[in-house]
Amino acid sequence: MSDALFTFALPAALLWPLLLMLWVPLMAALADRGQPRTPLDGLWCSAPLPALALALGVEERSLALDWWLLGGHWALDGTRGPLVAVTALLWLLAGVYARDYLAGEQARAVTGDGAAEARLRRFALLWPLTLSGNLLLLVAEDIASFYLGFAVMTFAAYGLVVHAQTRDARTGGLAYLVMAVLGEGLILAGLLWGAGSAGTTTLGGLREGMLEAPGGVWMGLLLWLGFGVKAGVVGLHLWLPLAHPVAPTPASAVLSGAMIKAGLVGWLVTLPLGETAAGEAFAWLGRAMLVAGLAAAIGAALYGVCQRHPKAVLAYSSVSQMGMVTVLVAMGLVAPALWPALSAAVVLFAAHHALTKGALFLGVGIGEHPPRLPAWLLWTLLALPALSLTGALASGLAGKWAFKAVLDDGGYKVVVTWLSLAAVGTTALMARTLWCQWQGERQAREDGLAPLVSPMPLAWLGALLAALTLPWWLGGELVDRGWPPLAKLPGLLWPLALGLAVSVMAWAVARRRPPRASWRLPPGDLWWPLVSGGQRLRVWGQGSLARLGSAQHAWVAWWVARERDAIRALDGMTRGEGWLRHHAAVLMIGVAVGLALLMLFGMASIGPA
Repeated sequence: MSDALFTFALPAALLWPLLLMLWVPLMAALADRGQPRTPLDGLWCSAPLPALALALGVEERSLALDWWLLGGHWALDGTRGPLVAVTALLWLLAGVYARDYLAGEQARAVTGDGAAEARLRRFALLWPLTLSGNLLLLVAEDIASFYLGFAVMTFAAYGLVVHAQTRDARTGGLAYLVMAVLGEGLILAGLLWGAGSAGTTTLGGLREGMLEAPGGVWMGLLLWLGFGVKAGVVGLHLWLPLAHPVAPTPASAVLSGAMIKAGLVGWLVTLPLGETAAGEAFAWLGRAMLVAGLAAAIGAALYGVCQRHPKAVLAYSSVSQMGMVTVLVAMGLVAPALWPALSAAVVLFAAHHALTKGALFLGVGIGEHPPRLPAWLLWTLLALPALSLTGALASGLAGKWAFKAVLDDGGYKVVVTWLSLAAVGTTALMARTLWCQWQGERQAREDGLAPLVSPMPLAWLGALLAALTLPWWLGGELVDRGWPPLAKLPGLLWPLALGLAVSVMAWAVARRRPPRASWRLPPGDLWWPLVSGGQRLRVWGQGSLARLGSAQHAWVAWWVARERDAIRALDGMTRGEGWLRHHAAVLMIGVAVGLALLMLFGMASIGPA
């Protein structure tokens, strides 16, 4: 592709979703003139197509825009290109899936259901807007464009989370919004501090300036935590298990598959990964990231297997998987020499997780509306992405081997062992997900089967095929290590065997002694203690304000009483003054007579000498 064509193609790929977003209200205006109201049409689904074609057709190109904000700089390179391709493909398949998934809502909108029409129009507007922000942050090299894309994606996705307008949806939306605002504040603080300190407007200049700035590690901490909200860092992950189950299934797929990777992209483009000049302070930050990543990878697995809704289990799986990614990114600060080889493994792992998790979420909807397939074939297809996520086959196996080989060669076998234990938890989570789906699918199969040749099954099969064949069509330096030799397979597959054994044992125990309802752990974990603490704090605050109000009233009453006493005293003094003024002459005469008598008696007592 020529430079002139690329100069036109990249902005067009970002503008096309926005144009489709503007097309939605135009369609609504036409609908008032008797046209059918179907905003989720084929044209609407094409929003990510230009970006997908561009990412697959261009290897490395950059574009400078002097007129854009503070000076735009957009690029496609070895890291951004694969992520843009995977992201656009997932958005495309999820958009096609959404047409069928929301078909009932579209039918109600056509018949005049105002509430359904409002929800559908809002979904049709916010979907391409969120996509546009997601694509912009992936290609942006300048700080202004990156933050604009990140903020647009974050806040536009809120409307997708609360689409159903149920109580659970509003709770999930509240958790999402609270954590999003917190994350945006941390990100903005880190970006402004770093950009101001380095005097730069580009992300590359920000990374270089962070190394030389006196408080560079604190800038890195702010950016790690800020992007960690989106990436699901432990303690900041609260929104994921609350937002994913309540969002429409196609929105859950892009939330977990594509948008959660925005946090990873933020780390990759802002933190000084692989810089040997970073110093010991950044190494300590990396160690903190490593510990937090392992805590998320293992803790989320332990909590997630206790969930009952398959989308909640998958949400905790996302927290666990992103915890593993956090560990790999942390190694770029702990062991900078490994980063050139490890960075490709991180991108491959992220791409694999995006498509595989997207296929798993779309599979939840397939379980709820099973197509006309034999049960054994359907469950084989549903199990394939689960096995891939455990690292047992296809892109999962390639990604796991890519980072394991680098860490083994670098002498970090302890980290590999901990990540393998986290993979045991991943296997348990996948077993739990399939079990929950199987229980729901049995009832759905009794209610009837959906046609196989329809948007939902075809989009799900497309996501499954793309996820399993990722190493072949993504190519490039991301899969340079190829496939593991046979001698290495036992070391890669033992977490799968152990996870399956633990899952079978847990199932047998639960079947004999079903857990009590009081033992069930709600999705959201730390959110509910925070809400409870907030409510108690609010009650305490209201009581404190009431007590302060009572004290204020008593204080005011005391001063009013003193004021009344003073007024009464002043009134008495005023009356006394009036009496004195009225009898002043008589009093003066009396005083004069008294003085005269005193003088007379005094002289008499002296007598003659």
